[in-house]
Amino acid sequence: MYKTVKPTTFTLPLTLLAELDNLAKDLGKKKTAIVAEALEMYMDMNDLKVAESRLNDKNIKADDFFDALGA
Repeated sequence: MYKTVKPTTFTLPLTLLAELDNLAKDLGKKKTAIVAEALEMYMDMNDLKVAESRLNDKNIKADDFFDALGA
């Protein structure tokens, strides 16, 4: 999945950790893989929200947008 990794420590509510444990067992996946996949989906969704916000921003002119892209 990744070429490089770095161990990371963070805390979770016990209920969320229990759900993660159960999900990992049910799917036969490592918790690390589930968390990484969930974070990737969250970040992709956030990128989409930012893009939609920019698309709906009436203060940005199309010419300025395409100039910024170099198109």
